[in-house]
Amino acid sequence: MAPRPYWRGYLRLSLVTCPVVLYPATTQAEKTHFHQINKRTGNRLRQQMVDAETDEVVDKEDKGRGYELSKGKYVEIDEEELEAIEIESTHTIEIDSFVPKDEIDQRYLEKPYYIVPGGEKVGEEAFAVIRDAMKDKNRVALGRIVMAHREHVIAVEPMDKGLLGTTLRYPYELRNPKPYFSGIRSPRVARDMVNLAAHILDSKAAHFDASKFKDEYENALKALLRRKAKGHTIEAPEKREEPSNVINLMDALRQSLAEQRGGKRSRGRAQRTAGKRRSKSARRKAA
Repeated sequence: MAPRPYWRGYLRLSLVTCPVVLYPATTQAEKTHFHQINKRTGNRLRQQMVDAETDEVVDKEDKGRGYELSKGKYVEIDEEELEAIEIESTHTIEIDSFVPKDEIDQRYLEKPYYIVPGGEKVGEEAFAVIRDAMKDKNRVALGRIVMAHREHVIAVEPMDKGLLGTTLRYPYELRNPKPYFSGIRSPRVARDMVNLAAHILDSKAAHFDASKFKDEYENALKALLRRKAKGHTIEAPEKREEPSNVINLMDALRQSLAEQRGGKRSRGRAQRTAGKRRSKSARRKAA
C-alpha cells in the first residue's frame, strides 16, 4: 500500500508553480516499541486525561487547547480559529532564496521529507525545470511551509528524480554554545602529539556509507525479547570496568597507532589468504 502524503500544496519559484506532495523521509516503524501494561493482569493500559483541579476524567468532546496568560488562567483556542491564520505558506512552498549548501549550519537541520510532483503533466514539467536548475547551480532553495499549524523554513534540494525538503529550526530554538564551551581550557599541546593523532585519523579514513550503520542496542533488545518470550531468565551482565585515566598521553597515542597498523596488517593477510583460496578453487574447477 502506498504511503499517505503528509502535505499537499504547491512549489513556487517566481511565476513558475507546480503541485507537489510531501512524504516523511524517515520512519520509526522498524524500531522496537513498548506498551504500558498492568503487571498483575498482563493487560494493556489506557491513558486518560484528568482535570488537574477536580481529578475527574475529561471526556473527549470536552478536551481543547488553551494558552496560559498567567498562572492558572488560560485563553481557549478552537481549531477553526487556528485555521483563520491564513498565510501564503499554508498551501504553497514559496522559494525565497538560493544559498550554497555548505553555508547551512548543521544545527538548524530538523526533519527530512521527499517532495514529488502532484501528478499533472504540466506540473511535472515545471517540477523538472526547478529541480534541474538547482542541480546546475549546486544551490539549496530556502522557502516557507506551514505544517501542523506551524510555519517552518524549509531547505529544498535535488535528490535523484525528486527533491529533498528539510525543515529548519529557528534561531530561538538553538542554545547558545558559549555557556557550554567557555569553561574548556586551551592547554599547550606538543606538535608531535597532534601529528600522532592525525596518523590515527588517517588510519581510520573512510567514505560515508550509511549501510554500515548497525543499531547494536536495537539488535540486542530484539534478541533479549526473543529469549524472554521463550521463557529464558534474563540476567544482568557483570559491570564493566571503567577505562582508566591516561597517565601518559604520548604513550597512549603511540599504542593506538600501533594497534591500528596491526589491525590493518591482519586484515591484509586475511584478504590475501582468502584470495589465494579463491584462486586454488578456481583452478580446481577449471581442471
